[in-house]
Amino acid sequence: MNRSLAIKLGAIALLILLLLIPLMMINGVIQDRQQLRDGVLEDIARSSSYSQQLSGPVMVVPYRKVVRTWKLNEKTNERYQEVGEERGRMFFLPERFELDGNVQTELRARGIYEARLFHADNRISGNFAIPEQLGITEDFADYQFDQPFLAVGISDIRGIENALKLELDGQHLDFVPGSQVSFLGEGVHVMLPALDPGKATQLAFGFDLRLQGTGQLQVIPVGRTSKVSLSANWPHPSFIGNYLPAQREVSDQGFSAHWQTSFFSTNLEEALDSCVVADKCEAFNARSFGVSFIDPVDQYLKSDRAIKYALLFIVLTFAGFFLFEVLKSLAVHPVQYALVGVALAFFYLLLLSLSEHIGFALAYLLSASSCVLLIGFYVCHVLRSVRHGLSFSAGLAALYGLLYGLLSAEDYALLMGSLLLFGLLGVFMVLTRKLDWYGIGQKSAKPLAFDIGAVQ
Repeated sequence: MNRSLAIKLGAIALLILLLLIPLMMINGVIQDRQQLRDGVLEDIARSSSYSQQLSGPVMVVPYRKVVRTWKLNEKTNERYQEVGEERGRMFFLPERFELDGNVQTELRARGIYEARLFHADNRISGNFAIPEQLGITEDFADYQFDQPFLAVGISDIRGIENALKLELDGQHLDFVPGSQVSFLGEGVHVMLPALDPGKATQLAFGFDLRLQGTGQLQVIPVGRTSKVSLSANWPHPSFIGNYLPAQREVSDQGFSAHWQTSFFSTNLEEALDSCVVADKCEAFNARSFGVSFIDPVDQYLKSDRAIKYALLFIVLTFAGFFLFEVLKSLAVHPVQYALVGVALAFFYLLLLSLSEHIGFALAYLLSASSCVLLIGFYVCHVLRSVRHGLSFSAGLAALYGLLYGLLSAEDYALLMGSLLLFGLLGVFMVLTRKLDWYGIGQKSAKPLAFDIGAVQ
């Protein structure tokens, strides 16, 4: 390879490295704006309600037990019995738990930033199967039972939007704030009628819960058999937690999903025992599932993904210039390379600033169109040919179109990007298949006469 070609390629490589500086600065701006947006969303959630997790209902039966302990009198060496009292609680999970929820989302704005809130209308129902003698097999006569209550854990009680009333075997009982159970966290509870501990009891329950939140809605399937159905007007659900829906349908109008679990799959009784006995409640609270209402690909994430392709865009654009030089014997100065590279970098700043106000799709169209027109106008004069300039602009517009497809694809971005790079490599190899690289520097550039229609 001759010396002039090596110098030209070295100058192009240096320009590419220098253009990384403004690209890194623009990437920093994207990160700062994203952090500012996240802070505003946190403020909106703080003033309304955070993500919601529903735990329960759980039936709690407080008890007092007579405890007899044999002790030895050290003076008389006689044994005697000391009687004390032990207090505790018995916890019962539902035999059947069902939740049927319909969710509507809305946007709350603060300045140019928006947060997506959800309102879930839930119907919760099921039944408890209380065994005879509450499952106590020894010393049942030593137990005395206090009034039982039903506890429901709600991670952020500020989101409760209705007066909660429990329907229990034809009775209507009012919930009061506080779950009264530490491992359930915040929530509500309702006092229940006294039980007859001597016989088995079936208690059917139901209540309506309208719940507001931001971000995520999760449910712990507390029933021996649990069925949860959720539908919403949000078309981009992200199903989260330990269990995926058994059935789901997603369309442009929203989604519906159905979960079904049992104690065989959740092992929730053992997790509850560990929580009560050993105060290790991570396993109990982690056995949840639900849906996230966060936009999976917002404008900041798309802008961040777009700028990751900036270096590729600059390299491909400079490669196009270089092809015109070697194929048409046209001379392009390094300063002209640099100006085009700066215009490509400004595309990302335009994209970020416009997308905060008019949406990503329209912002992308306006930013890409502006850059293509500006670079196309400039290239027509750099290459001294309208035909060359228009063909270069068409190629650049096609690249922007392909980039938008990559940014919009959630599952096929890697595949599309790989095919794009392979295709561009193929085009470059086809165009230069007959090129004499050793003789490039020996050819003199063609006269730079401005041509309106014909290729020089």
